Amino acid sequence: MPDVHAVLRTDFLDLEPHVTHLNLIAGNWQAGTSEIENRNPSDLSDLIGLFAQASPDQLDLTLERARSAQAEWVSYGLERKQAVLLKVGTELMSRAEELGTLLSREEGKPLAEGKGEVYRAGQFFTYYAGECLRQIGENADSVRDGVEIDVRREPVGVVAIISPWNFPIATASWKIAPALCYGNAVVWKPANVTPASAVALTEIIERQDIPKGLFSLVMGSGRSVGQRLVESPLVNAISFTGSVAVGKGIASSAIQNLTKVQMEMGSKNALAVMDDADLDLAVTLALGGAFGGSGQKCTASSRLVVHERVHDAFVDKLVAGARAMTVGHALEEGTQMGPVVSDEQLQENLDYVALGKSEGAELACGGVRLERAHEGYYMSPGVFLNTKNDMRINREELFAPLTSVIRVGSYDEALAVVNDTHFGLTSGIVTKSLARANHFRRNARTGVVTVNLPTAGTDYHVPFGGRGDSSYGPREQGKAAAEFYTTVKTAYISAGAPD
Repeated sequence: MPDVHAVLRTDFLDLEPHVTHLNLIAGNWQAGTSEIENRNPSDLSDLIGLFAQASPDQLDLTLERARSAQAEWVSYGLERKQAVLLKVGTELMSRAEELGTLLSREEGKPLAEGKGEVYRAGQFFTYYAGECLRQIGENADSVRDGVEIDVRREPVGVVAIISPWNFPIATASWKIAPALCYGNAVVWKPANVTPASAVALTEIIERQDIPKGLFSLVMGSGRSVGQRLVESPLVNAISFTGSVAVGKGIASSAIQNLTKVQMEMGSKNALAVMDDADLDLAVTLALGGAFGGSGQKCTASSRLVVHERVHDAFVDKLVAGARAMTVGHALEEGTQMGPVVSDEQLQENLDYVALGKSEGAELACGGVRLERAHEGYYMSPGVFLNTKNDMRINREELFAPLTSVIRVGSYDEALAVVNDTHFGLTSGIVTKSLARANHFRRNARTGVVTVNLPTAGTDYHVPFGGRGDSSYGPREQGKAAAEFYTTVKTAYISAGAPD
């Protein structure tokens, strides 16, 4: 097997397809017990590489090493930690073209989105580089004379990070960066669908001035490596992004060790279009929110709640816009929507199309598999009309380039429909009325609310998370991340009587 560093430090655009990429176990690059192929969903003949699958024993080894590495990392000075995160972030931003191309090649999102994701990942690291120097505690006088109180945050210890395939670098980064910033060790299990992005990010982090074993990459299936990770008593906290079903399973396993848990799960986001809305803006927001990333976003606009007075005009523009979208190879110029990520995802999407029709919804356009010059998992963006909010296509997360239009008769009805869901991640309204916008902002039961903006797209320096089945535990991103990645210590100090 070739030396892994010789492979990793070449340009990722020139990877040899039959090279096996390794896991970072206890500070060393190691082969696994097996390997998987990684193929381009835009062109199934394009083999990106082979990726090692770690064994449970390797996971145990890296967890043991992570505990001692974390104790060493805590002793590093603040500026030394800051320099590490700053270098990671700067390198990600400087290599956005290269690594964004790799990301789009293995995940399927258009190249502009891939490059943008890598650049944003770099911003997460540079933001938390700054936060390294802003970890300021509190002090207070005790109710007892002569006693002072010091309140500060300390790292939780070893953090397990389980990240999804739809934002393989960005989502991982907004977990990894604060975990390291606040003094923790990280054991990362990425999604098996997008392993190349995981190896690329790991290679950048591993080269920095960090203790050996502080950061580990453990690729493998959720059933073996993932389950053992969340059940391990050596893990102090688990940050997960994925489905509700998997999240509930993780929570059930974690509670056995009283492990701290943070989870971002499903969604069923709604964009409300009011009768006073700028329709061209509303359609642009709906198209981008519903079909960006092939609809494979937890913030996707999968329900379009439209006032009856503008319903028909909005639908005409929406359907025309969906039909006009260019679906193609992620790396081709002009592609507006790439393929979905896998055959499994494509089949699930087509099953939901059939389900929607069986429920009585009208498929106005799209929702079918497409043939392109290269064999891939292509699907046309689909719009359902005449839907009711109690249909399964409006209750369950589809993770597909599919959206449903729900007709309503008033603002009050629109708000009620928006809130009628088990989820609660994002919601939006398109209106010219300041009164409606403010009322919606205060009364929409979601963790994120947008006004005249798409439901997809959030900033990295403010909290992110939802309600209901969408989220569990402390918020992610911004200063809110400290709540999860640290634990509070309150110290009481008696100075004693003066001489």
